[in-house]
Amino acid sequence: MALKGKKRYRYVSVPGDTLKVRIYTLANGLKVYFSVHHDAPRIQTYIAVRAGSKMDPPETTGLAHYFEHMMFKGTEAFGTSGWKKERPLIREISELFEQYRAEKNEARRTGIYRKIDRLSFQASRIAIPNEYDKMMDAIGSQGSNAGTSADYTLYMENIPSNEIRNWAIIQAERFSRPVLRLFHTELETVYEEKNMSLTNDGRKVSETLLSLLFPDHPYGRQTTLGKTEHLKNPSMKNITEFFRTYYVPNNMAICMAGEFEPDEAIEIIDRYFGKLKSRDVAPLRYARWKPLQQPVTREVAGLESEYIRIGFGFDIRAKDDRSLMVDLAGTLLSNGKTGLLDVNLSQTQRLISPSGYANQFTDYAMILLGARPVDGQTLEQARDLLLEQVTLLRKGKFPASQLEAAVNNARFNLMKQYQTSQGRAIAMAGAFVDRIPWNKYSDYPERMEKVTRKEIAGFADRFMSGGYAVVLKRQEPPADEAKIVKPPITPIVIHRDRKSEFFKKIQDAAVSEIAPVFVDYDRDILKFNLNGNTRVLYRENNEDGTFQLTYYFRTGRNSDRLLNFALGYLPYLGTSSRSLSEINREFYRMACSFTVNAGEEETQLNLTGLHRYFEPALSLMEELLDNPRPDPVALEKLVSNTLMTRKSNQTLQAEVFSALVSYGTYGPKSPYKHQLSEKELRSLSSAPLVRKIRELKRFSHQVLYYGPEKPDRLIRLLEKHHRPPSKPKTLVPSHHFRERPTREDRVLFVHYDAAQTRLQSIVRDGKYDPSLAPVVALHNNYFGTHVIFQELREKRAMAYTAYSRYLEPATLEKHYLSVGFVATQNDKVTGALTALNGLYDRMPSSGVAFGLARNTVLNRIRTDRLTRMNILWNYINAEKLGLTRDIREEIFHGVTALTENDLKEFHDRHLRNRTKTYVILGREPELNLPGLEKFGPVTRLTLEDIFGY
Repeated sequence: MALKGKKRYRYVSVPGDTLKVRIYTLANGLKVYFSVHHDAPRIQTYIAVRAGSKMDPPETTGLAHYFEHMMFKGTEAFGTSGWKKERPLIREISELFEQYRAEKNEARRTGIYRKIDRLSFQASRIAIPNEYDKMMDAIGSQGSNAGTSADYTLYMENIPSNEIRNWAIIQAERFSRPVLRLFHTELETVYEEKNMSLTNDGRKVSETLLSLLFPDHPYGRQTTLGKTEHLKNPSMKNITEFFRTYYVPNNMAICMAGEFEPDEAIEIIDRYFGKLKSRDVAPLRYARWKPLQQPVTREVAGLESEYIRIGFGFDIRAKDDRSLMVDLAGTLLSNGKTGLLDVNLSQTQRLISPSGYANQFTDYAMILLGARPVDGQTLEQARDLLLEQVTLLRKGKFPASQLEAAVNNARFNLMKQYQTSQGRAIAMAGAFVDRIPWNKYSDYPERMEKVTRKEIAGFADRFMSGGYAVVLKRQEPPADEAKIVKPPITPIVIHRDRKSEFFKKIQDAAVSEIAPVFVDYDRDILKFNLNGNTRVLYRENNEDGTFQLTYYFRTGRNSDRLLNFALGYLPYLGTSSRSLSEINREFYRMACSFTVNAGEEETQLNLTGLHRYFEPALSLMEELLDNPRPDPVALEKLVSNTLMTRKSNQTLQAEVFSALVSYGTYGPKSPYKHQLSEKELRSLSSAPLVRKIRELKRFSHQVLYYGPEKPDRLIRLLEKHHRPPSKPKTLVPSHHFRERPTREDRVLFVHYDAAQTRLQSIVRDGKYDPSLAPVVALHNNYFGTHVIFQELREKRAMAYTAYSRYLEPATLEKHYLSVGFVATQNDKVTGALTALNGLYDRMPSSGVAFGLARNTVLNRIRTDRLTRMNILWNYINAEKLGLTRDIREEIFHGVTALTENDLKEFHDRHLRNRTKTYVILGREPELNLPGLEKFGPVTRLTLEDIFGY
């Protein structure tokens, strides 16, 4: 349990636990969870704090979330070039914010904020922005991020296995004495996030449901982002007090999964985190839950299409054994295959996208149901159909075999989750924050096996027969909500080449080097043919009892719009010997899943599940492909619901922007618009669609397999069930849409009534050149991530999201695309575009940032490992570009030799002073459209222009 001569650390483990989790408790109360996983020389780390938005003081909501942002700003030792000089400025800024909160006179408030802005600019001369991120890059961390929920905050890093000590030094410092520097510029980011939420229908519906179900608990009384008036009046003192109260070791856990030696790791963690001082944390006090005695309904207005949500609340804690019943009830209602909603509403197409799931908070639980109405249906009628399924659950009107199937699927889902270090780490973090003993995680399927149909029906009848909450999401202009008007700020000073002494010591620390591992397409992939013409790519799974099988076709919607729709029809069909519900019930019983992924240029038929059911699942999939039974009624409903979905898509900001980007990239004849028209849809009949499905296997395709089956037996099974033709038909060549040349500047604008504008610049460049791969990788890290983000968000507070990418083509027929994306406030569009173009035309130079970017690319390749099915897909993607070797090897050696001048030459040749297409989606009254003319002639487009319907 410990290294010889070292301190012995006791830990708790669970016999038979497949993850072999060790749980330590340090002297100061810090919990440490370990799970060793040898899939790559990396470690997923989560630092979990039981400090979520439910702990926010009622008078300063949003505090936990805002402090999460501030945890990236540094400490007294890093993020600053002189803490003694910076400290009095930050103290004065904190005091001014208290005056700002107390002052009611707007003129005096404005004056106070000017002082805050002036002092903040002075402090920025001392600060070193983004130094935490730079240190994480320096040690090779990936996925540096954090997230705040109602119950907890998680801080995540994925680090190389040789950097545990440096990671521990940085994190222990970070959690000991964080400094709230650059406070008012980060506040701008939180403002932007809040403004985005004001027109987010999903968030408004969710918040309304919670307020109805839990009116006397912070879950329902306050939101994670906080109230607008509180964000307008922040308190650095309250945030500091929040940190002192909840960020103590006895309220925290470190969760690590990956490739490391536990005895060495726990000694390192104790050495650095053991210094944190524990402090009693008072439990959250809230009124006893009062269940709803009758249905309660609220309406929410928004721009998106109509839908309904229904919520049932439960006075059940996550650590309560009854939480298992909530999970099972949610699964029996909806699991994608055999749930009551799936069978009675989805597969019969009586509703669009009906779904349900259980959501377990630490203190309470809920089951949520939702759907969109079909054409001619009211939200109230949709509500009644959903509630009918709850009645069936309460009466036990579901097969007892469904519980056995739920257990099989629980086992499969856990196997899939635990295939990754991220999945293991998040499970351990969840156990900690919800105070669930690890044995309840490790024996979850076994506990499920003991539940009977009578018990689950009795549970549902007891807890789901009374009151519930209904939210009717109407498609109407929402009431004007007071967005947060951001006061003007002075851009802060950015010190790109400055480092703290703390950072220098981290960089100077000696660590053992990890050698990269590249895929050898001949050694690592077994290739053989069926019937001499159908290629099989094979990898054996020696880790667990799961498999993945894919039939891969190089054709898609761009070449055959009818095939694409036919494959969308397939999930609603049975066969001559089995009904649709029987097929889905059988797949679910075996914990296997058959899915279709029909894209623009590729089609995949995927079968996944538990290996012990591979052959019967394969036989069932082939039966469905060989003998689908036409169903004219299902087709009529599918056509109607497809048209309804298209109408809905025109109300979704993300969908509208995708259509606009496609139009801007390809012109009026874009891939997005290449689909069956309404007239063509309404004229369809079942016979040609079913014929398309039956004929598909006769065309040339490849088979990809990752699983425990040995090659010889896999060949026999495929020859028996798949039976590929000896002379496959040739596929219709894929229609390649050509990216539109960007020879002149132009602006394409579509109006969307939201508080935030999305904009993107597009430049078409040349065809694929593998020799560019190293410099493209380096440029995307240096310029695309760090420069753009730091300049637009950190320095100028211009955007919530900003990045640039030089996108490599997927095939030899396509072009490189240089894109720059910004999400910003409507009235900041002109300034954001000006700043973005300024960076393109004059890329900032920094030797320190260049070195960090190069090390980031190299460290990622050194420690990343392609595994499982990813090896096969890497080979497929390489073939599409004419490559015969793993391109990462070329990138690794090429980046090592690149200089700053090489990066500048690439940028000047491919990005500097290029004419661009700009696509802008925003609220026209708040945009300065005449001001956009300086970027190019502005063309107003309609939804019909970009959607094609």
